[in-house]
Amino acid sequence: MKKVLSICAAAAIAVSAPAQESKDSVNYMPHFHGTVRARFEYATEGGEYRFQVRNARFSVNGNITREISYFINTDLCDRGKMKILDAWAKAEFVPGVSLQAGQFRMPFGVDPFRAPHQYYFANRSFIGKQMCNYRAVGAMLIYSLPSVPLKLEAGAFNPYTIGDHAVWEKTLAAAGKATYTAGNVKLSAGASTIRPNGVRANIAGACVSWSSGRWIVEGEYMHKHYVRDAFKSAHAYSVFSNYSMPVKAGIFNRLSFQGRFDGITDHSDAKPDENGLLTLTDPARNRITAGCTLTTMKAKNMYFDFRVDYEKNFYLHHYKPSAEYGDKVVAEVVLRF
Repeated sequence: MKKVLSICAAAAIAVSAPAQESKDSVNYMPHFHGTVRARFEYATEGGEYRFQVRNARFSVNGNITREISYFINTDLCDRGKMKILDAWAKAEFVPGVSLQAGQFRMPFGVDPFRAPHQYYFANRSFIGKQMCNYRAVGAMLIYSLPSVPLKLEAGAFNPYTIGDHAVWEKTLAAAGKATYTAGNVKLSAGASTIRPNGVRANIAGACVSWSSGRWIVEGEYMHKHYVRDAFKSAHAYSVFSNYSMPVKAGIFNRLSFQGRFDGITDHSDAKPDENGLLTLTDPARNRITAGCTLTTMKAKNMYFDFRVDYEKNFYLHHYKPSAEYGDKVVAEVVLRF
């Protein structure tokens, strides 16, 4: 609590301080943002329900020169727990080439990079939650080609959890991604090698997205290979669409509809046993999600969403899921400021 109060006090002092003017018109004032996501979930098969504060994120970002920027992001209540998520600094040494160092998401995947205020659905895809949910401590280079709409990112990281930065290791985790934009189409492909629990896993993936007017359509696929046959290879996939339209309904001025089909084969994120083998943590299944969202949009970073989703799961091998992973209705509010 003392740390939280100290952060809030520092934020208040920074906000009250006058912005520094510069000849190159760079705004040095820190920018503070927050996301509150509260929800109600009802498990349709067993009749259980629960309320959650899924996220209460607070972030600060800004520049100290035109070439040097920073970002700090924490979740004050992720289902009742506080987490420090991101803390990095970035410097652009030459035009188009930047170095970023600190704690952040490894540069791989598209859906995993969406922040809670950018979600189209109440729950992330299997790609974003089970297959590729990795933050790490390290550094990466970012290169944006000057004459081609191509962005390249590659980095090296600690191979273990972000909860301990004091461990010495002889191996590294690494990831890289290339993103190409051609009109309304964006193509992304990359690979990563991780070792979070002592077993090396190599992941490859690709994504294509199309946006035009009110429509957004996206498809993403990932393949995960465990070295030394610690577990059989896993696959994950996600295809979704989003259609939005302006409305006048009380406080709301936008209505959108979402549909998604995603799936995952047998997957493990466990610690190895004495033989170096992994046990199943995520059984194979497919899922259909349908929902709608009402939005009060005031500005790009200031809006309120009311979302209702229904998730239908299809398990293989006659698996009986718990309420956590079964069919459910989710109603949530998302406040971004």
